[in-house]
Amino acid sequence: MDLPQIDDYRSLFLNHTALLDVRAPVEFNQGAFPFTENYPLINDIERDIIGKKYKDMGQDKAIELGHQLVQGDVKSERINHWQSFINQHPEGVLYCFRGGMRSKISQQWIYEKTGIIYPRVKGGYKAMRRFLLDQLETSVNEIQPVILGGRTGIGKTILLNKLKQKTDLEGLFHHRGSVFGKHVTPQPTQISIENELSIDLLNHRDNNISHIVFEDEAPNIGSRRIPEILFNKMQLSPIIQLETSVDSRVDITFQEYIIEALAEHQKFYNEESGFTSWSTQLNEAIDKIQRRLGGVRYKELKSILNQAIAEHQSTGNMELHREWIKSLLVDYYDPMYDYQFSKKSDRVIFKGSQNDVLDYLLSKYQLS
Repeated sequence: MDLPQIDDYRSLFLNHTALLDVRAPVEFNQGAFPFTENYPLINDIERDIIGKKYKDMGQDKAIELGHQLVQGDVKSERINHWQSFINQHPEGVLYCFRGGMRSKISQQWIYEKTGIIYPRVKGGYKAMRRFLLDQLETSVNEIQPVILGGRTGIGKTILLNKLKQKTDLEGLFHHRGSVFGKHVTPQPTQISIENELSIDLLNHRDNNISHIVFEDEAPNIGSRRIPEILFNKMQLSPIIQLETSVDSRVDITFQEYIIEALAEHQKFYNEESGFTSWSTQLNEAIDKIQRRLGGVRYKELKSILNQAIAEHQSTGNMELHREWIKSLLVDYYDPMYDYQFSKKSDRVIFKGSQNDVLDYLLSKYQLS
């Protein structure tokens, strides 16, 4: 029986279609799509063994070995995983790397055991990835970015989250942007970020949205980079500059890096281990900017930070954190911002508070 294939990649991504990835885990971990779960036909070890057989003795022998490795209980267990996925996502599709042998076999085994005709993606992961790279270029050429700028801790992400017509790069990159911006879990791979970014922009285009708000970012967010074509477009786009007081910036930074970050670590580990992990991360972040701070200022900040951590741990009083946060914002981040901003100040079209900026965006760009 000739089982169906799907090649309408645009609809798959716009409809958030559930995707069953039957590639080996090592392939999945290198890059994947949103709405995807990985239940491989062959695992990493089996893939290596079969790949060596293919290289030495050709495709037929490799397929024969594959059937020997995946049979009996192993085969049943893998089909059961697929069946469970299909029961949860009856409108989904499956794919392998090129839409070839692995997805055909998976599709056939599913049909033989369950009678379910579950479509596979024509061209597989490779074709979908190519589609998203092409669409990323098209999207960047068609959109008109509006850049939300302002000093560190000024609340750009808070404002961004009030908008529908936005692309949250720090959300996609799973990083808050500064040296202190790591989350407790790792960033996605560069490939996965590019895939999700392309889908996000594709959704905007499908909704006829051209003006999209982005935060002003450096070329890299954490250890991942903004695709060059998008970053270059952002560097030519108008800037709307947020303004607020230093005290307000301290409050916002305190909320993000003390309250929320600590809660994230403690939720991931436990209360004690999470506190240790979080405080270690703060110290590592200070250490990374030691050279830029200079020896004297580094020692002062490090001392205040560790006094704050000790007070926090022993009494629960977190207020000492505000001291090192304020010093870091005013003495480290502000001079750096002033220098960088001087090179793009001519692109500023509006300055104001959160409410002023929201009103301006609404009136000038009809943003929702």
